[in-house]
Amino acid sequence: MAKRDLISMLDVEEDLIGLLELALTVKRRLKAGEAYEPLRGRTLGMIFEKASTRTRVSFEVGMTQLGGHAVYLNPQDTQLGRGETIADTARVLSRYVDGIMFRAFRHEDMVELAKGASVPVINGLDDREHPCQIISDLLTVLERRGKLEGLRFTYVGDGNNVAHSILLGGAVAGMAVTVATPKGFEPDRHMTALAREAAERHGGRVHVTNDPREAAEGADVLYTDVWVSMGMEKEKESRMQAFRGFALDEALIGLANPDVLVMHCLPAHRGLEISDGAMDGPHSIVFDQAENRLHAQKAILARFLAGA
Repeated sequence: MAKRDLISMLDVEEDLIGLLELALTVKRRLKAGEAYEPLRGRTLGMIFEKASTRTRVSFEVGMTQLGGHAVYLNPQDTQLGRGETIADTARVLSRYVDGIMFRAFRHEDMVELAKGASVPVINGLDDREHPCQIISDLLTVLERRGKLEGLRFTYVGDGNNVAHSILLGGAVAGMAVTVATPKGFEPDRHMTALAREAAERHGGRVHVTNDPREAAEGADVLYTDVWVSMGMEKEKESRMQAFRGFALDEALIGLANPDVLVMHCLPAHRGLEISDGAMDGPHSIVFDQAENRLHAQKAILARFLAGA
């Protein structure tokens, strides 16, 4: 069987719902105390160029619960940090491990690693997409609403990697996806075009606007992310100015559907992109989506490493 990588949300376009259903099954089995170990004796190599809480813990715990083992690799502690090429690293690791999870600064490096590896490569985040996050987010919405198709999913904030994966994932799921950003911070045009093409295939809709209030009207889901991502610290002051009026707060929630779900991929900067009232209020499912990183990633690992 040819190896399969998860680099983009489009890599699960044909079986997204099946993957989410597997995640629900995996979660139920864990809660019921039933063993599920399709990765017994298998090892995941995890390369982290960026700091992580949820990604590292969920993948490491997930591999353990699936019967396998995870190895944490900091580039500064490996030959990557001393100039070994990504392609050579991919070839070497492929001789040792059964899959590689890479949390990278650059999408181009993610693609190069996947090209060089003979084992599956999973994108734990790069500057273009964050597919594992969005798979767990869609899982959380599916749990709460029992469906995805036709729901209005609104993202307010920076048109970043999370926004890109929301556009693609929501389009594939047949959702009506709206992304609202300040002018100059819109999602990448190529990624938006890909999402619109996916929406046409799956009955979804894609809309990009600079008006957060318009975007929030009638939304079933309101989602935000940090305004200053890792590596953008020098832009902090200018971004704080640009993003005024784009906070996910009680006023924005009041424009959405009465049973709107409030989401944030974390870590959150309370009082900036999200208010305490939104984060801790009755609409928030922020910590449910954080928990579901574990269950979604177990499903990803089982499917991509074992063909479950």
